[in-house]
Amino acid sequence: MTQDTLWRLSATETAARTRTGDLTAEAVTQAAIGRMNAVNPALNAVVEDLGTEALERARALDKARTAGQSTGPLHGVPVTIKINVDQAGHATTNGVAALKDVIAPGDAPVVSNLLKAGAVVIGRTNTPEFSFRADTDNPLYGRSHNPWGSHISPGGSSGGAGAAVMAGIGALAHGNDIGGSLRFPAAANGAVTVKPGLGRVPAYNPSQTVERGMLAQSMSVQGLIVRAAEDLHLAMPATIAPDPRDPFHIPLPWRGEAPAAPVKVAFTKTTFGFDLHPEVSKALDAAREALADAGYVVEEVEPPMEDCALDGYRALLGEVKALMGPDIRAHGSDTIQAIFDEYFRQFPPFEGDELLAMMAKRSHYARQWSLFLEDYPLVLTPFLPQPFFRPDRDTEGAAGVREVLGAALWSYSMNFLGLPAGNVPARLADLPTGLQPINVQIVGRRWREDLVTDACIAVETRIGRMCDRLWEMMG
Repeated sequence: MTQDTLWRLSATETAARTRTGDLTAEAVTQAAIGRMNAVNPALNAVVEDLGTEALERARALDKARTAGQSTGPLHGVPVTIKINVDQAGHATTNGVAALKDVIAPGDAPVVSNLLKAGAVVIGRTNTPEFSFRADTDNPLYGRSHNPWGSHISPGGSSGGAGAAVMAGIGALAHGNDIGGSLRFPAAANGAVTVKPGLGRVPAYNPSQTVERGMLAQSMSVQGLIVRAAEDLHLAMPATIAPDPRDPFHIPLPWRGEAPAAPVKVAFTKTTFGFDLHPEVSKALDAAREALADAGYVVEEVEPPMEDCALDGYRALLGEVKALMGPDIRAHGSDTIQAIFDEYFRQFPPFEGDELLAMMAKRSHYARQWSLFLEDYPLVLTPFLPQPFFRPDRDTEGAAGVREVLGAALWSYSMNFLGLPAGNVPARLADLPTGLQPINVQIVGRRWREDLVTDACIAVETRIGRMCDRLWEMMG
């Protein structure tokens, strides 16, 4: 591997070589910056280039290692940070022009944890306005593009993160997820992620002036998007390190007790009245076969979905309408306001007593799933019933929002339940519009992100890494 292609290394490969001194942190950082300079102008995934300070940090890490200081598990690994979390000295814009001068006084826990582990931040990635779309565009930075082509949205709200890591801009990409914002970009770009469960990764923005709503606190999580599933086992233990600024963080180790073997997986193709595309069906079959070949027992059985997905999303929108609504009206573009109007039409927000009742009913749904997961520690589900949508599909009225979010019940239900949910590519579809990765979702027991990651690795081992096929296409 030449100096110019070091950016192709996974985070696991990078850390293994930088910690022994086989490679310098400076060399891999320089390669990642070079890749960013080469491909980001066409993608607009990274909207703040931190190359200069990244090289300074990489050189400092090299000096410390040479001097005999211990190295962290992510020593010299290039990463990106989403622009909606605090990074000291940089603007936390959340894709909103009115926030372009909100400079973070300190690092969010996820940022400080990555830095403590030895990571090198090379840039900050794009998000839609208020980080509340499954597509990524905003008046402040413009549109991010999918490296597979203009026929696919990059996803959202961590669309810049997903496009960046799959294009080779950093080995790890930070993102967050309140209804699918890690998994939508993973699915759009053919990446891998695990949405952590409630309380797993400490969260707090030092720049915030008020606390988040209770549902936002219980549904929104911080995580990573990767192009090699094994990188989750390397990097997630660093992100879950405790931080006293999050009083509800769960201080559990990454690896839990091994479940009884063989692990049972519930399998479903249910799409709640939406048509299941043949390519999505094939991806689910491929994932099921991969898990079976890896020793899992896969049984077709229906999880206890009932109405928890729609109830959860309508409850979240009730809180959003009350707490974020005035800011969206005051500072949002005409586009985002029109999208929210359609959200509110299709998912009528619970308000007042109804909202309180649905927040209470969340325990009922979570209990049903807890009992179900006693028998089936993992659940293989569709993510979206159709291949990923085109850019700006959610601006196309009722039909567009229905395709983008209405069909995504398997996504936001997991946030409402607070369960970990992985997303991994299981097929590369050759559609009339062009090549397109198809991802599936793997749900796990509470606080068992490690089991979800193991299953994602099993699928990836059978299917192959999607980034390799993408890079062949990109050249």
